Amino acid sequence: MAEKITAVVAALLRENDRFLVFQRPADKARGLLWEFAGGKCEPGESPQEALIRECREELGCGIAVGEKYMEVIHKYPDLTICLTLYHASVAEGEIRLLEHNAVCAADAEALRTLPFCPADQPVIEKILADFF
Repeated sequence: MAEKITAVVAALLRENDRFLVFQRPADKARGLLWEFAGGKCEPGESPQEALIRECREELGCGIAVGEKYMEVIHKYPDLTICLTLYHASVAEGEIRLLEHNAVCAADAEALRTLPFCPADQPVIEKILADFF
């Protein structure tokens, strides 16, 4: 039987030389780890539509989705995800924390030291290589 892979999208939100990262709620899987804003795609949604919906739900703002940055497949104990990151920018409203504990405008040092979700580690490595 083929393994089920959950499609997950995330926004690479950049402000000058910093990237916006968000701390997961304590009561969720991988609680208190850091991640990029986003979430699971729903049936019938394009990845871009899912990312726009997730950012509206989690951050209370509208985003403009740009080009795909990278894709990662990661196996957690409870699920396997295909994480696709897109360049994005806030297009409407301001970021509010509707689900996350905290936001960080992370520079290179923060990206190296914050405890990120395991699926995000290859993303962090690529960002550090591409932008710093």
